[in-house]
Amino acid sequence: MDSTGTESSAGTGAEKGKAAVSFTKATPAPNPAPTTEEAPDIQSHDIFVIKKKLSLTAGEYVVSVARPDGSEGEPVAYAREKRLSLRGQVTVYTDASRKSVLAAFKGRDHEVGYMYDVRDASGQSFGSFYEDAGASFLRRTWQVRQPGTMELTGREHSRVVAFVRFVWEFVPYLEYVPFIWPYRFKYTESGKPLMTVTKKLGLHTRYVLEILAPDIDRRLAIAHTLALDALEVD
Repeated sequence: MDSTGTESSAGTGAEKGKAAVSFTKATPAPNPAPTTEEAPDIQSHDIFVIKKKLSLTAGEYVVSVARPDGSEGEPVAYAREKRLSLRGQVTVYTDASRKSVLAAFKGRDHEVGYMYDVRDASGQSFGSFYEDAGASFLRRTWQVRQPGTMELTGREHSRVVAFVRFVWEFVPYLEYVPFIWPYRFKYTESGKPLMTVTKKLGLHTRYVLEILAPDIDRRLAIAHTLALDALEVD
């Protein structure tokens, strides 16, 4: 994966580029790609608020640490969805300037449909997720993999809301109307709850991500939460 958008060294007169990620061909960068140590300290936080910004050009999100009262605190990441991407492609940046990549994912063909590999700024994969098509018929289900650590199964908590969402997608023209009713995904491993994602009620798209296991990579959890929204549109 190619990460650009870092400022060129002084005296070169090179033009500053926008941060971007390429999953097809890696090209040398003028400066080293940002490392985990250079990224915000998000691993020490357990609850995040992810809010979608209104934009006509792209799907944009702000990820903030949640305050004790549940409101949005300090922003720790910014995400941008590539429009018209049939397989879903989202890049997460460390700040609003979009110069340093925190993580990115893009779908690829797989026996399960689409597999989404989550990669860091250097292009290394550190996790993946995919929708379990068989289990998602009436109740959407996701498999989230963190190699060598855990395998999570995320499923919609309410059967009633899941059914309403299922019907909603088949009513003419309603597929173009955002589903504003709140819903929740619970993620477990061997029956043990390890993570939840809750979509809040309201016209503005807002999610609360709560992580119950310290070993879960926050970048992977944030990327998957973004996918729940970005891939819903696709």
